[in-house]
Amino acid sequence: MNELVQLSLSDARDGLAKGDFSAVELTQAHVHAMEAHRDLNAYITEVPDLALERAKEADHNLGRGEAGALEGLPLGIKDLFCTEGILTTAASHILDGFTPPYESFVTANLKAAGAVTLGKTNLDEFAMGSSNESSYYGPAHNPWKRAGDPSHLVPGGSSGGSAAAVAARMCLAATGTDTGGSIRQPASFCGIVGMKPTYGRCSRWGIVAFSSSLDQAGPMTRTVRDSAMLLSVMAGHDPKDSTSADMPVPDFEAALTGDIKGLRIGIPAEYRLAELNADVAALWGKGINWLKDAGAEIIDIALPHTKYALPTYYIVAPAEASSNLARYDGVRFGLRVDGDSLDDMYTKTRAAGFGAEVKRRIFIGTYALSAGYYDAYYLKAQKVRQLIYQDFASAFENVDAILTPTTPTPAFPLGENSSDPVAMYLNDVFTVPASLAGIPGISVPAGLSGDGLPLGLQLLTKRWDEETLFRVAGVLEEAAGFTGHPLEGEG
Repeated sequence: MNELVQLSLSDARDGLAKGDFSAVELTQAHVHAMEAHRDLNAYITEVPDLALERAKEADHNLGRGEAGALEGLPLGIKDLFCTEGILTTAASHILDGFTPPYESFVTANLKAAGAVTLGKTNLDEFAMGSSNESSYYGPAHNPWKRAGDPSHLVPGGSSGGSAAAVAARMCLAATGTDTGGSIRQPASFCGIVGMKPTYGRCSRWGIVAFSSSLDQAGPMTRTVRDSAMLLSVMAGHDPKDSTSADMPVPDFEAALTGDIKGLRIGIPAEYRLAELNADVAALWGKGINWLKDAGAEIIDIALPHTKYALPTYYIVAPAEASSNLARYDGVRFGLRVDGDSLDDMYTKTRAAGFGAEVKRRIFIGTYALSAGYYDAYYLKAQKVRQLIYQDFASAFENVDAILTPTTPTPAFPLGENSSDPVAMYLNDVFTVPASLAGIPGISVPAGLSGDGLPLGLQLLTKRWDEETLFRVAGVLEEAAGFTGHPLEGEG
């Protein structure tokens, strides 16, 4: 049965349609994989009984010719999405015992399309982190290891559990959320495809909020086709989310034409950092040549405000987090630590419930919003954010897509950067600018480092042009021919 977990999402869909196997068999294979790889800590909550129950329903629908777009396909759900009747923690102690009575818009779409939920995947607490080490439930582990080195590596963050689960074949695909790179960076570290849609393409309703002007749900998959397939179901207008775009969802899978002749690909000089890993730099050069050989025109571009992206992000995001996390006070849901007064209860609950990284960002954000500092920090950051968006808008007047590395280095060992927040934040240096601009981006696995770790290349396009993004990504994927598997020989 192990061969079933090696299928891509689209191949599994086609196999179910042809009757090559049942949804129950497919789900059971992934349940066994989850059990076999619990040491990776990729899931916080597993729901195998519910998964098999839904798989039986899927087989019934398939047999009657009433299959949804994702009928019978087992997925992992990042534990930031509220799921009706299933524990939702945001990887935080403060949400202990919280079982939502409602479903997020994205997971409701997946459920309606017939997808099977295997469980809730691990993440950095409240999605705040780049390594999955801030989770109250312990870090997820990257299934990849350096050649000849048994030490555990981070899977990236915040969607590290989703990335590890997809890479280790513990689900066909998974949902993630991307605030400053939290889909694309772990996808690169784990050798999978991670895609952040245009801000507003997927509703944020029912997703535990971190930074409301940045948070965006997206798919984490093993192939570009799978990513297009999953996004087509996740996306859509939601009147409950004022930032949700009221526009039709294209057939993203149809965009994979394999032809990019005549497209113009921008290469930003500002991404050639002195600290860029040599293997990453070499792969970027290969990626440029692959697209050129496919008929694209390579154009050097400038994104002059890129150097301000990280400091801008780490003012805007913590400020919004400070506001969003004020609701966790021990009164309505989750953890409560009793005190001598209401204020004492608030203080003790929040002190016990939040981890160190979340507290750090609340402090930074509260300071940036405080009287006397709002104009100096938050307001100025918003102005710089607009300049970063204008850089991209100007670039897209001359190019159709932009190619960059996804991360400056391959995955690093657990604990290596945990005591240095600035070093940790630098992992997002290539992903944050697109988040601030609200444009879509995708990380495609494209090669291995000298010590055998996966490396990703990032593509960016203008707002609402996911079709071109998938079109170019499909060609890049084909040229790279990445077939790496972290668990070779296990099925």
